[in-house]
Amino acid sequence: MKPIFRPIGATAVVARLQPVLARRSFATQHGLGNNSTTSKRRSVTPFNDNGYVPWNELSAGEKASRATQQTFNFGLVIVGLVLTGGVGYFLYQDVFSPESKTAYFSRAVDRIRKDPECIALLGDGKKITAHGEETTNKWRRARPIASTLNTDAQGNQHLIMHFYVEGPLNTGIVNAHLVKPAGHDEFEYKYLCVDVRGHQRIYLENADAKPSSGESKKYKLFGVSWN
Repeated sequence: MKPIFRPIGATAVVARLQPVLARRSFATQHGLGNNSTTSKRRSVTPFNDNGYVPWNELSAGEKASRATQQTFNFGLVIVGLVLTGGVGYFLYQDVFSPESKTAYFSRAVDRIRKDPECIALLGDGKKITAHGEETTNKWRRARPIASTLNTDAQGNQHLIMHFYVEGPLNTGIVNAHLVKPAGHDEFEYKYLCVDVRGHQRIYLENADAKPSSGESKKYKLFGVSWN
């Protein structure tokens, strides 16, 4: 007797496979859920914290790490501001301030360029240049100006400068001594002179040659000095 095979329709196959597919789908989703639950994020340290993880999700150690990182960053900002302020203060005091050495150097050079005696010895005032001490540097602007600033026992400040001038005819050496008396805001010239080799010293300022306050009150009549 021959076995009888009955054809199975597509509908019956699908109906039989549905429970199997449902079990596999549930198992896959359940496994993914377990993986996402068991997977851990990277621990937050002061070196890798980018602020992405919310504060309330951090552990006590991670909160301490974030606080350390933020404190360090804040300290860097403060140091940067202090350094910037220090550089700005130095530039103002040494370059831009009307009472800086650079300002008095520029004023002294301007006076030399306009002085008739200096022009006669050095040449055209517009072509007179000034620079600091001679160095191996070929750039004149880089030559340092020799200067000292000190305070005496009476509280008077003394600014002494020494630099060089060059003109079409000659070169010269400039010496300047300025004094700021105690309680005053501005320096006053004690002397400003130019030395050109082979010529007499030129004084643009010489406080020692000026009459004192007592002598300034005297006047002459018929060749006699009167008080």
